[in-house]
Amino acid sequence: MTNVFCPMIELGAIIPGVVLAYLPIKKHLKVSKLRLFSVMILSLVCLCTLCGFVCYRYNLKSFVLAIPIVLALSAAYCCSLKTSMWKSVSVLLAVCGVFACIASITRAVDSITFPQNTTPWFEIKSAVLFNILCWMFVILAWYPATHGVSELLNDENIAQTWYVFWILPIIFILLNFFIIPWNPNILHTGRIMQGYIVISVSLLVLLLIFYALLYFIAKSLNRNNKLAQKNQFLNMQRAQYDALKVAIEETRQARHDMRHHFAVLNALAEQKNWEELEKYLSSASQNIPDTELVLCKNQAVNAIIGHYYSKYKSNGIPFKLKIDIPEKLTVSESDICLVIANLLENAFEASMKLDRDKRQIKMYARPHSEKILLISVENAFNGEITEKDGFFGSSKRNGNGIGTQSVRRIAEKDGGYCRFSHENGIFTADVMLHGKN
Repeated sequence: MTNVFCPMIELGAIIPGVVLAYLPIKKHLKVSKLRLFSVMILSLVCLCTLCGFVCYRYNLKSFVLAIPIVLALSAAYCCSLKTSMWKSVSVLLAVCGVFACIASITRAVDSITFPQNTTPWFEIKSAVLFNILCWMFVILAWYPATHGVSELLNDENIAQTWYVFWILPIIFILLNFFIIPWNPNILHTGRIMQGYIVISVSLLVLLLIFYALLYFIAKSLNRNNKLAQKNQFLNMQRAQYDALKVAIEETRQARHDMRHHFAVLNALAEQKNWEELEKYLSSASQNIPDTELVLCKNQAVNAIIGHYYSKYKSNGIPFKLKIDIPEKLTVSESDICLVIANLLENAFEASMKLDRDKRQIKMYARPHSEKILLISVENAFNGEITEKDGFFGSSKRNGNGIGTQSVRRIAEKDGGYCRFSHENGIFTADVMLHGKN
């Protein structure tokens, strides 16, 4: 009678797999954690019990029903998250790859411990061992999943990594399916059992090593991207500094020439030569240097906006802005700079696709409170935008735009908000950045 519980317990290993899949990505849930996990765990227990009974009733291999269960759960998993499909699928496959290796190891243990087992599922002790091993792996992977992997998932600078990551776990899943003996008695022939054990353990070790290598490679790429961003900001600050030096020099020269201008104007006024006076005023006003600098109290933001102000001016793009960003805020200064840089760069790229007379960019930024900063950027565009599920396609490559995704991630990570809208040829980005408590 205990055989009826064996496939149920074996299929129950799906539960720790689902828990592990949600750990690195739990900040991107569309519903509350309590509601999701209470409904999910109860549903999975009922589902595993029902499918386990079906396996027992019709003498089916447990993985025959495990496959459709995992596919259905994968669809529900992707629908419950706000992140991209590539990331969701990659996390799922990574978990499935590890659990497939653990299942192979358990299969070897089951064959050694219960050589007379002819059922298409594990003996009850092996099924319990399978679940214990899965939960042990969840516990061991808890911290890396909730910190290291979660950090990589949240970083849009390495989004391209997820376009190829899925290949690795799929290869290991297929290898584990390939080595499954359709007749368990084969394992007890010659030295096949020793080879099966070595292969099963080796696959798990290799998979974990590959995961670790990919993690460190991704971390290295992320670090390089951040250094590149810092260098970009430093270059912008240098350009702003050079512009300030030029402005100071022009202002000094203008003040030096002002005495001469006043002397000429005074002489023309005494002569009551109004026509010459008017001509001279017109000529002098044209020679006044254009040293308009739109600045705020925050020097880092000054550099970013000053860089794009010069860039827009040299490309004939009207740029109107009203900013009031204090020197110190609870909002991360690097986050502010990244958001502004992404928004202004996107606005520049959209403007360059328009005729000169249609280009326009407006920016508005001010603190709403001590911990909240509001940023809004408007720009004209050519009317061609690809949008799906709130994500905007990139104009430079296939897939979602990195800039808008980066802005969304930065805004939402500390409880902020962002909204992108487009109407009548105007694209608007509204961002609320929330400081840390």
